[in-house]
Amino acid sequence: MTSHRAELDRHFAWFESKLPPKLARFSRWVRQPSSRLVRIPLGILLIIGGIFSFLPVLGLWMLPLGLMLIAQDIPFLQGPIVRLLTWMERKWIERQRARAEKRGEPAP
Repeated sequence: MTSHRAELDRHFAWFESKLPPKLARFSRWVRQPSSRLVRIPLGILLIIGGIFSFLPVLGLWMLPLGLMLIAQDIPFLQGPIVRLLTWMERKWIERQRARAEKRGEPAP
């Protein structure tokens, strides 16, 4: 279970590295244990927004983010979420490599 938590933290760190500084700081704050009362409702709202991704403004990106936030507090979700995120990361890397090869650039 500890390895799932560490892997979840690694995915959050990668995600935060892609965000603007203010949003990354907010993400780090939300992940702190003292922010649990904010994290759980925010995770639920993101999951609901991801389910209704067919509406304007909302997007499918909200679903994995909401699940990541909820998994911080529900240990039995950490394993499946980590597997999902690892699969998504692998697909993302494959896509980036394919795009680079298509353009004739070196693979990242």
